[in-house]
Amino acid sequence: MNVAGAMERRTESQQVLHLLPHLSASAFPRRVAVRSEGRQISYQELDALSDAVAAALQSLGVAKGDRVGIYLPKSVASVVSIYSILKCGGVYVPFDPDAPAERLALIAKNCGIQAVMTNSSKLGGLEAVASKGAPIASAVLVDYDLEAAAEASHPGGRLKVLSWKEASGSGKPSVVPVSPDDTAYILYTSGSTGVPKGVTISHRNSMSFVVWAAECLGLKEDDVVVCHAPLHFDISVFSVFSTCRAGGTVLMLPDRASTFPAQLSSLIEREGVTVWYSVPSVLILLTLYGSLSKRELSKLRAVVFAGEVFPAKYLRQLIAMVPRPRYLNWYGPTETNVCTSYEVEKGSDILSAPPIGRACSYAETFAMTDDGRLVSGPGESGELYVGGPTVMQGYWADPEKTAKLLVDDPRAPGSGVRFYKTGDLVTLDGGGNYLYLGRRDGMVKTRGYRVELGEVEAAIYQHPAVREAVVVAVPDELVGNRLHAFVSPNVGADLTKEDVLAFCGGKLPKYMVPDSMSFMTSIPKTSNGKMDRVALAEGVLRGAGTS
Repeated sequence: MNVAGAMERRTESQQVLHLLPHLSASAFPRRVAVRSEGRQISYQELDALSDAVAAALQSLGVAKGDRVGIYLPKSVASVVSIYSILKCGGVYVPFDPDAPAERLALIAKNCGIQAVMTNSSKLGGLEAVASKGAPIASAVLVDYDLEAAAEASHPGGRLKVLSWKEASGSGKPSVVPVSPDDTAYILYTSGSTGVPKGVTISHRNSMSFVVWAAECLGLKEDDVVVCHAPLHFDISVFSVFSTCRAGGTVLMLPDRASTFPAQLSSLIEREGVTVWYSVPSVLILLTLYGSLSKRELSKLRAVVFAGEVFPAKYLRQLIAMVPRPRYLNWYGPTETNVCTSYEVEKGSDILSAPPIGRACSYAETFAMTDDGRLVSGPGESGELYVGGPTVMQGYWADPEKTAKLLVDDPRAPGSGVRFYKTGDLVTLDGGGNYLYLGRRDGMVKTRGYRVELGEVEAAIYQHPAVREAVVVAVPDELVGNRLHAFVSPNVGADLTKEDVLAFCGGKLPKYMVPDSMSFMTSIPKTSNGKMDRVALAEGVLRGAGTS
């Protein structure tokens, strides 16, 4: 039985994410569905366990549309939790397991989370979240080997806590009718006001991408797909759901995996990974310190990266070390899922960061200039708009922000067709591919000139001794903004501020050369693995590191 074919034969009302493990269990009952840190479960076990945990959630009163938090590290348990919540008709809301309690409480209050999936080791942290005023009333423990009563290990009395074994009853949840347009999950991203904003994604939004991604990469039941990204980062959606649709194995990497690149590359070899998907910064670490040339990576057939610009010099090095796989650049904000794709032409000289490509088959994209014209060729730039079935439902409980960014098609006012304004500036290359220029809010003025911070970063990256670079704008009454660069040199490199500034002076006009600079061992990252530009900019504003 072919899982993809079975899914296509289902009526539209059944095109929902939580059918995926059941269909794969029917086709490949004994194949490994999830593997993580020495534990693995088959598709048959995944389907049965998620049924049992769903029954436990229903015993706690979780009903269709209720938001349920996932406060777990990436693991077998976290994947079971995702499907169990969906089988209840619920909406899963992944927490960053390392985030401060105050931030998690904001998220829980914003979307009204009352129940949380967690484990024994995280109960203390969950208590702290509840103590900040979060409306969390109950927790389900998903420690599969927990035999003692959950209450016995519970450190406080604020929450009602049950192990899934205690609460599951018959092990079969009541059937809940779910439609493709019901919300499946909410992913919280950073908000410009400092308050996290919840991106609501329906089953249809997600499934449209999941199906395309599986077909784009030709996923099959013998694939081993890495889930490197945390569950609160949209990159994880591909690993969890597209792999399940194909009947392959998703390898859930522990959050500490990137700390030691050589161990990570050894794991890729040992586990027989066939498909990799992550932010470029992780691949850069693997390129520099992962001993990739010493690994037997013949099974690796696709490397996908997204979320940030991949500097050309590192992409060249990576392809030279590991030439066999396809290399693809996927682009798309959390609000749209992936909406454009570009496959790197390995036989050509890679002199600049790869394009973000063309629209995926399900998406419609266009770019519009500030004066309302469509970008039609090289030399013109504008903001990218995205439409299609993967575009989010909106921001949870924030109709004002939703209305600001989900807008009527500006080419046909009054049509009722909604497009997402990405805030990303693009242009077109000679082949019709989009080139990413940077964020609209990354364009600053200094000394009367408009400067795209990403362009300055790209110039610094070309220096052979530079490993990482970020440029931030520092408000200045005299010139508007001054440019401050954070630079992380290669290990052992004898690099000075004067070296970098002289190098930039040979590539950029004088007004684009950074005014000040800080050297760092490594650039701090967010929990998604992206450069933490906000924290760096705040540090400069406080007067830190403005040499």
